Amino acid sequence: MNIHFIAIGGSAMHNLALALHYKGYKITGSDDVIFEPSKSRLSAQGLCPDTFGWFPEKITTDLDAVILGMHAKPDNPELAKAKELGVKIYSYPEFIYEQSKFKTRVVIGGSHGKTTITSMILHVLHYHDIDVDYMVGAQLEGFDTMVKLTEDNDFIVLEGDEYLSSPIDRRPKFHLYRPNIALLSGIAWDHINVFPTFENYVEQFKIFTDSIVEGGSITYNEEDKVVAEVVEASENQIRKIPYQTPAFTVEDGVTYLETPEGAMPIEVFGRHNLNNLAGAKWICQHMGVDEDDFYEAIASFKGASKRLDKLAEKNNSVIYKDFAHAPSKVNATLTAVREQFPTRKVIACLELHTYSSLNATFLKEYQNTLDNTDVAVVFFSPEAVKIKQLDTVTAAQIEEAFNRKDLIVFTSPEEFKAYLFNLNLENTALLLMSSGNYGGLDFEEVKTLVK
Repeated sequence: MNIHFIAIGGSAMHNLALALHYKGYKITGSDDVIFEPSKSRLSAQGLCPDTFGWFPEKITTDLDAVILGMHAKPDNPELAKAKELGVKIYSYPEFIYEQSKFKTRVVIGGSHGKTTITSMILHVLHYHDIDVDYMVGAQLEGFDTMVKLTEDNDFIVLEGDEYLSSPIDRRPKFHLYRPNIALLSGIAWDHINVFPTFENYVEQFKIFTDSIVEGGSITYNEEDKVVAEVVEASENQIRKIPYQTPAFTVEDGVTYLETPEGAMPIEVFGRHNLNNLAGAKWICQHMGVDEDDFYEAIASFKGASKRLDKLAEKNNSVIYKDFAHAPSKVNATLTAVREQFPTRKVIACLELHTYSSLNATFLKEYQNTLDNTDVAVVFFSPEAVKIKQLDTVTAAQIEEAFNRKDLIVFTSPEEFKAYLFNLNLENTALLLMSSGNYGGLDFEEVKTLVK
């Protein structure tokens, strides 16, 4: 097939382009800007556009399909040309479904935990040399790409994102996959720019549950009240399998999972990660991996990329970076670090970086999320607020929203960096939570803080 990507440089898009290239498809693409590592990875396979920009002449009737990325705008000139010529246009999830409609589709959904659970499942399958197709939202150790598509594999494991499918398709991605086997990890309001009310957001997960094929199954986190209500109220003719956090202990900074064979040390930690592990175990069992084999494999799982990444550790000092930005994720990540290091001082630095987190109305959702830390720091860029065309957010509003009088708020990258590099990290766990980089912070340099 001859496929053209509009906005080929995105994290998901470039991985799909690489996967189809490896499958033998002819791939072309365009974008107005491509950052690393996408640029180098595309260039290595001869797929990076020679010139950045949009070129309608690239769209011809020789194309079998165009795949439209979220980064493109609805009035994109290449998209207009594809419509004019009648070339088949797919969103990313539509094309994934098209490639997997004759496979058993395993879809992992939820506001939080879905990347980690998907990563755990793929780690276990890879450990036991079980080959499956997949699409996951993080780069995994031992995997060349975040997407794999074949003609032969029976299963495909998909991370089910609830965000929009494309600039011209406002349906959440996970509505399009029609799972045979599904998991729902948690529901906590996010993406306020798309789902303006909590009720509207929850409705998307009801639609997801009802989209599971008849006779399929959903494994769900019964400890999440909203998840339990959504799944148990569904009249879809599917099996409903609840899971909960397994028993575990923490000793000297090591987490031990209780198994039928006794306590087993694992690399990941935190109650939310153990909860994720329980869900992953059920899904692996649905895919033919027995319990003993699951435990053997999961012991070596070190975590999904950008999720509690250990930047540096020495003696009694440790630094973690985590992708957490939504309120539920911030709370879960901070609780995990506190439980893992109960005798250490915990310093938590959160960057408000996303549209939702910088929205003055949504800020109240962060109330008390930083309570479980000795020192709480929030960084945000007033410039980012302007770029996102949001109402002005003040330090006073943030202090009130988090409901913490000793909250330290920075708006200057230079002042935040100076604060960070003057910290004494003796007997301390430093947690940096952001989907950004605090206005240009060099994380390699941050590693030197541990002496």
